[in-house]
Amino acid sequence: METTSRVGAQAPAAEGGQQLPSVRRTVDGYLRAPFPWYGLDEAFTGPRWLMQVGTAADGAVEHGSIGHGDEPSVRVESGAAGEPREKFAVVVTVAAQPSRRSADGTGLLEATSVSSAAWLAGVGLLSFTWPGQMDHSLRDDWLEQQTETAWALADDLDGPEWTRLSLPVDGVAASFHYRESEYGWVLAGTTEAGVHLGAYGRGMSAYGLGFAAVKDIAAYA
Repeated sequence: METTSRVGAQAPAAEGGQQLPSVRRTVDGYLRAPFPWYGLDEAFTGPRWLMQVGTAADGAVEHGSIGHGDEPSVRVESGAAGEPREKFAVVVTVAAQPSRRSADGTGLLEATSVSSAAWLAGVGLLSFTWPGQMDHSLRDDWLEQQTETAWALADDLDGPEWTRLSLPVDGVAASFHYRESEYGWVLAGTTEAGVHLGAYGRGMSAYGLGFAAVKDIAAYA
């Protein structure tokens, strides 16, 4: 899947790990999407906020993410001692696309799949993670290595790193691939609405979550 931006990937951060306000995207990109956006269902009553969309070379929106709970900043594995642990879950919506020609007709774009959603969710979680024992100058190398690992895991959803988890989507039970790590959890599945779903989080259990199509994405802005 070729996109010009990645969900949460290497988002710039201010001193102290706080995400810069400029990273917050407007609702415009979400409104251009020809597919429905998904978030946590109405059982979640906390804050909801837009993150960013990913587009193809021709500008078509292919995926995007919506955050729930605390807005995450880059943190070490479990947070510094004495600091409150952030509680958040991010839902990634990926348009289900077959293999297709690029806008300029010079090549083929890869089909999207549940693995696409799993990879985007895995990279999203990594973008808010920083091993505490690592020097600042080494983080880019670490992130590149872990991104490759996230892709390998997403490409092997039937492998031993994943388990199955049943969660409601629009009120109907659906099966998801699920894994946990020292940095948080990642899951991925599909819907009957023409999109694949990925999600990642930390400090908020995935086991009690449910997903639903967003009725009015403009209300999240």
